[in-house]
Amino acid sequence: MSIIVGLTGGIGSGKTTVAKLFQKHGVPIYIADERARLLMERPDVVEAVQQIFTTSVINENGLLDRAKIKQLVFDNKTLLEQLNQVVHPRVKKDFEDWLEEHKDSPFVIKESAILFESGLETSCDLVILVVAPEEVRIERVMARDGVSKDQVLKIIDNQMKDEEKVGRSQYIIENNNKKTVESDIIAIIRDINLKNHLI
Repeated sequence: MSIIVGLTGGIGSGKTTVAKLFQKHGVPIYIADERARLLMERPDVVEAVQQIFTTSVINENGLLDRAKIKQLVFDNKTLLEQLNQVVHPRVKKDFEDWLEEHKDSPFVIKESAILFESGLETSCDLVILVVAPEEVRIERVMARDGVSKDQVLKIIDNQMKDEEKVGRSQYIIENNNKKTVESDIIAIIRDINLKNHLI
């Protein structure tokens, strides 16, 4: 069975970029947000999610209106918890199926923005935390999502602080410079393989 390595970081830290670099070096990557997005297109999930809301969250194509859902749950913890109760068990099952497909890999990476917040780290053997300076994170998210600085700061304030995550992570990647990041990734792959007698 593969060693499960959790990969996480706050919004704008560049964790997905880091995940893709691991993938470039032959490590299978499970990106929880991308898989959840695909799962949310299934008719049973569309129906289950719609039942949470009093207003329609289904677009003209019969799919969930992700922007509207994001807006509705942004300041409503109860709705967010109900949404998570629909999505998280399905993502967990999807990951288990994916893991079975990759059981011959020495280790796999499970990328999740809310690895610690959702308790997913308990299913991981190791955790890699991606960090970046707050100003860099803000700039990245503003450019990527077309949102204001205040909106990004609000999201950052709602997430667990990096200081808390550092003590619960075995590896830290500072995502400021792509060349340095890639060499850090190569070193981490080697270290995980050596520590677990995989090479």
